[in-house]
Amino acid sequence: MRLSVDKLVAGGIAAVIATLTVTAVLSLERPAHAAPAEAVVAVPAPRGAANPTLPGKRAQVVFAGGCFWGVQGVFQHIKGVDNAVSGYIGGRPGDANYGRVSAGGTGHAEAVQVTYDPSQVSYGQLMQVFFSVVHDPTQLNRQGPDHGTQYRSAVYADDAAQRDATRAYIAQLQQARAYAAPVVTTVDGGKPFHAAEGYHQNYLTLHPESLYIRINDQPKVDALHRMYPQLYREKPRLVSTLSAR
Repeated sequence: MRLSVDKLVAGGIAAVIATLTVTAVLSLERPAHAAPAEAVVAVPAPRGAANPTLPGKRAQVVFAGGCFWGVQGVFQHIKGVDNAVSGYIGGRPGDANYGRVSAGGTGHAEAVQVTYDPSQVSYGQLMQVFFSVVHDPTQLNRQGPDHGTQYRSAVYADDAAQRDATRAYIAQLQQARAYAAPVVTTVDGGKPFHAAEGYHQNYLTLHPESLYIRINDQPKVDALHRMYPQLYREKPRLVSTLSAR
């Protein structure tokens, strides 16, 4: 996989990039037509309440759907989401760092741990946003310009009720033929989540000028605002980098 300049800088070689001319840097950026962001698809709401956690009690779930910059950015704009932390899940703890995960082969996926208030936003609403705005669930190991198992589509549920609700919703989407291709999202649980390095947190908000963000991720936030205005929060709920590594 070829990394964009944004990813290379975030990976720790800013000193090398700094030696390039502005023209050279811009020529290395991924052009919009090279690998367009995944299309947004309107999907039906889950049948029933789809809110397995009792209101008044905070709940968590981990969503993996491509580069965590955009996934985090979308959930930070949803009312009722208290925290959305970028990180890694699915592999060994010792491999939970950007250098190893981005190279592939660690078993980790880039993912976002979402903590939310079920009295303000239901698990069903979070799933609807995830399967429509956040990513393309028909792509197993790629999203937009990013390829590899580290960019897989997966839901790491916090408990059996969430897992059952997620599987039921996937079955509903399949039955409704919401997409032109089958949903390949996997459903798992019981995997430890590892927060990503501090420079990955709040990346969409802190780097709005980034071509990667402008092409691949900001359109997802715009789609959230357009498709789910009742859920949209103008000011994102940013994560404290103190809670990251």
